[in-house]
Amino acid sequence: MNRKLQTIAFDADDTLWHNERFFHLTQQRFAELLADHADAEHLGSRLLEAEKRNIGHYGFGVKGFVLSMIETAIEVTEGKVPGSVISELLAAGQDMLNHPIELLPHAREAVEALAEDHYLVLITKGDLLHQERKLAQSGLGDCFDAVEIVSDKRSETYGRIFGRSPGGAEASMMVGNSLKSDVNPAIAAGGWGVYVPHDLVWGLEMDDKPDHPRFAELPDLGGLCALVSRIG
Repeated sequence: MNRKLQTIAFDADDTLWHNERFFHLTQQRFAELLADHADAEHLGSRLLEAEKRNIGHYGFGVKGFVLSMIETAIEVTEGKVPGSVISELLAAGQDMLNHPIELLPHAREAVEALAEDHYLVLITKGDLLHQERKLAQSGLGDCFDAVEIVSDKRSETYGRIFGRSPGGAEASMMVGNSLKSDVNPAIAAGGWGVYVPHDLVWGLEMDDKPDHPRFAELPDLGGLCALVSRIG
């Protein structure tokens, strides 16, 4: 039997505000800088392989992305990458870290409305300082009762967070744009998973949609409050 939803958890990047498009634009510039050494498709594959290798060392976020670009540039040029290219990649990373926050449609309305009578948690991966800065700039920080900046999102992660949230896992919902990191592990932990797709998805976040009664999909956050009401 379903309990009334008490805890609503949100992903941050590409759920509440734009993020992946800045990675996409930087990767396009990366391909332009190394066009004499590799075509864009091959370079993209090599970069994704480097990111996958390096997650355990650097974690998620801009810093790991930039270091993976530099590593890939060294590999594809056989160590001959010009210092000017390295400097431009570092500058691009700094630009990404300092880019102003732009909220996605209906994000503010949904978060503020649900904060009135639900316990709200922000659960996000990435660099601690960068994620804290983005939350502060978003203007949504005061709406959240708890903020969890984690190294990865697995069912154990959600089990731990939901376990200390009002109502436990059965009364908790995770809302995000990643099936792999937001939806499927939250459902595996006993909660609800709401998928709000974004146009751009990082290759390492791909996964299949679950066939599960606690799964829901919305085109944007505009329908979230109504969905919460129906479930509750």
